[in-house]
Amino acid sequence: MTDPLAHGMFTLERRYEASPARVFRAWSDPDAFRRWFVESPGATILDWRHDLRIGAHGGGRYRFGGPETPVGFNETVFLDLAENSRIILAYVMGRELGDDLRRESASLATVELFPDGDGTRLIYTEQGVYYGDDGGDHIPLRKEGCAEMLENLARELETHR
Repeated sequence: MTDPLAHGMFTLERRYEASPARVFRAWSDPDAFRRWFVESPGATILDWRHDLRIGAHGGGRYRFGGPETPVGFNETVFLDLAENSRIILAYVMGRELGDDLRRESASLATVELFPDGDGTRLIYTEQGVYYGDDGGDHIPLRKEGCAEMLENLARELETHR
C-alpha cells in the first residue's frame, strides 16, 4: 500500500538590500550557499555537494543530522537558470532509516529575482507533494522553513558584502 499524498503551494516574497547579481551569486557560489542554506544552527552536515548547473551534472545533495537526530537528506536538480533573474529546481527531502531512504516530500520551486531600486525583490514559489497520513501538516511547516531560509539569505547578504 502506498502513502496518502497531500498537495500544497505557497509563495513568499522578500526584498534584499543587494543587487540581483549578488543575490544570484549567493545561490550559485558553493561557499556562500553552504553558509546560508546548509549550515543552520544545530545542524551537523554529513554530506554536501552544490553545483548550480542544469541537469544531471549540476544539482545538490545535502545530508544532515547526528547522533541525537535522524539523518535527513535533500536531493536537488536544477531545471532552468537565467543568470541574475531565475532559478527553477526540483527537490526531494526525507530521512534515512538504516539503509533505506524515506522520502517525505517532492517539490518544484521557482526563485525569481527582480531589480527593486538599489535592491532585489525575490519571489519564491513552491509546489509540493507531501507523503503520509500527516502530509497536509507539513505544508505550513515547509512554508515556515522556507521563510527562515530566506531570512538566512538576508543575513548572508548583510554579512558577506
